[in-house]
Amino acid sequence: MSWISNLTRPTVKKIGISKDIPDNFWDRCPKCGAMLFHSEMTKSYFVCPHCDYHFRLPVKERLDLLFDKAEYNIIHLPKTTEDPLHFHDKKKYTDRLKEAKKKTNQEDAIIVAHGLIGGKRAVVGVFNFEFMGGSMGTAVGQAIITASKLAEIQQAALILIPASGGARMQEGILSLMQMARTTVAVKELNKKKIPYIAILTNPTTGGVTASFAMLADITLAEPGAIIGFAGSRVIEQTIHETLPPNFQKSEYLLEHGMIDQVVSRKNLREKLIQILSFFDL
Repeated sequence: MSWISNLTRPTVKKIGISKDIPDNFWDRCPKCGAMLFHSEMTKSYFVCPHCDYHFRLPVKERLDLLFDKAEYNIIHLPKTTEDPLHFHDKKKYTDRLKEAKKKTNQEDAIIVAHGLIGGKRAVVGVFNFEFMGGSMGTAVGQAIITASKLAEIQQAALILIPASGGARMQEGILSLMQMARTTVAVKELNKKKIPYIAILTNPTTGGVTASFAMLADITLAEPGAIIGFAGSRVIEQTIHETLPPNFQKSEYLLEHGMIDQVVSRKNLREKLIQILSFFDL
């Protein structure tokens, strides 16, 4: 040790040492640019306190937000064939699934839970965009069918909360078939007069939008969520016209009668309680 180190007091030495700040210490709001402590974001359910920008909300936090006393039961979903087409591009599909499972600690892009919301029975399916963009393959389709059947058995409301880029390309035509399967599943609930509520989050696109996501009895959306089928650039290149401002945002869809209400996350639970109070569940 040098004579300078020997003369440096422990408290001064501690201050002088540079430490890396953890990546999850703070977040930058993409809308207003504010720097937000991650702990502050967690308390506000990942909503910017300055501009009300809605960050993507983790599945557990969303379930905790909705269910009474944050108490619910996650159901075991049926197993499906993981790689029915033996697909690979730059990576094997099986390898991509392994990475997604390790990253999210989930079996696929959706979690289904049941419990009480405002004292009313509810089955809730929440998509995780971190799992391969929340894409809908056979596992997600089967999960929605299972959730629908559970809602029928329990005489409970079905609430689906998509965050998805659409159908999962690695499963080809089988993923597209889930559009029809999930459509039939939610339509069966309509025949049984069991309420189905969709809460559209950012993003809700592709085959998910073109199937169950837009077939709910009541359709809510979070502020600023992108909701549509094809991307805006694809549409502009196809029709050779400039699209209106905020095209495909939840507020635009509300103005044009595509959804029923835009609800801020802080008011979402109260809004669901109000809606469910009209049903005998």
